[in-house]
Amino acid sequence: MPTAKRLEKILSLEDFEPVARRVLPRSIFSFIAGGAETDASLRANRQAFLDIAFSPRVLVDVSKRSTATQLFGKRFEAPFGIAPMGGAGLAGYHADIALARAAAAANVPFVLSGSSLIALERIIKENPQTWFQAYFSVDRGEIGALVDRVAAANYHTLVITADVPVPGNREHLIRRGYTSPLRPNPGLLLDALSHPRWLVGTALRTLLTTGMPHHENYGADGGVPVFSRTATRSHIRDSLSWKDVEWVRGRWKGHLVIKGILAASDARTAREVGADAVVVSNHGGRQLDGAVAPLRVLPRIAEEARGMSVFYDSGIRRGTDVIKALALGAHFVFVGRPFLYAAAVAGAAGVLRAVDLLRIEVDRDLALLGCRSISELSARIIESSGAPMSPLRDRRGDPLPTAPGRVDRQE
Repeated sequence: MPTAKRLEKILSLEDFEPVARRVLPRSIFSFIAGGAETDASLRANRQAFLDIAFSPRVLVDVSKRSTATQLFGKRFEAPFGIAPMGGAGLAGYHADIALARAAAAANVPFVLSGSSLIALERIIKENPQTWFQAYFSVDRGEIGALVDRVAAANYHTLVITADVPVPGNREHLIRRGYTSPLRPNPGLLLDALSHPRWLVGTALRTLLTTGMPHHENYGADGGVPVFSRTATRSHIRDSLSWKDVEWVRGRWKGHLVIKGILAASDARTAREVGADAVVVSNHGGRQLDGAVAPLRVLPRIAEEARGMSVFYDSGIRRGTDVIKALALGAHFVFVGRPFLYAAAVAGAAGVLRAVDLLRIEVDRDLALLGCRSISELSARIIESSGAPMSPLRDRRGDPLPTAPGRVDRQE
């Protein structure tokens, strides 16, 4: 594991990726880094940020600025959190625990993936503020059992991923020999042997300390091993509908978030069925290739939210990216791949370093923009054409606030 001095040489989130590429087997790195089919949406996510520029103000007293944000009745130190990432334990030893511990230490939200290799009950002990993201089956009995399990473990926020009715077409995984569960074969063995740090520090260490890792929280498939020649996992949930979400809303008493929203009409439906927030996301370009970059539809969805919180996910790499998403109407931002690379490189210490780097960037950028608060951001951005961005407005035509706002659902 890199020493603290080595971590000091990592100066941005992007610096973690090439190190992780060297540490991880090619199949594992490809699983994390790749998108679907041609990677068009993966590239579009980054391009959308490049098409937005800043118009800073100068000689503004910004000495009392703060990156702290209120979310669901709690104060966090930054306007961003750690997104759910399935199979994180393949990237680093007990990576979900590392992510949870780092999030707790840094006081930012962490969302545990339903495809985690660590039981949700253990993660909540490491970080009592953890959120849980669910991949529901098509059986309401199984949905109800999972919702009740999450509630019994004392989670307060449930995130339903809505944009995966079937798996995305990730051809790069087939080429790398990656399947779920992983099927032992000579190619994977050679891949592992050529990456001894991962083989010893992650794979063998996991096997020696906790035995064969399993998908612990994945609906009816909980308990399916990561490596198996015969086991299967069901990834088909194409009959799920808003009626199921409404049914969950009646059963789940905590905060409810719907992840994977790209259409304003879906945001409206989410609000109408009682969701507390939506996550504007195209799954990091991992599902439908050619899906619109979330940043481009964020303002319209923020208009439709009408009191419901709006979160953003997909393509964040810099503090300026966080600020652009907030300026366009997001109340909060979630970041995925870079934090998992950090966990793979240096465990919880790596994630803490990544969180700190991003928080410092956000703080510095606020000052350079002449902003004393996040509510002032919308006046500091322009489109690449040079035209000022249109202010967000509600249906009465009044400007919408862009500060992190409403977070508590009325019971």
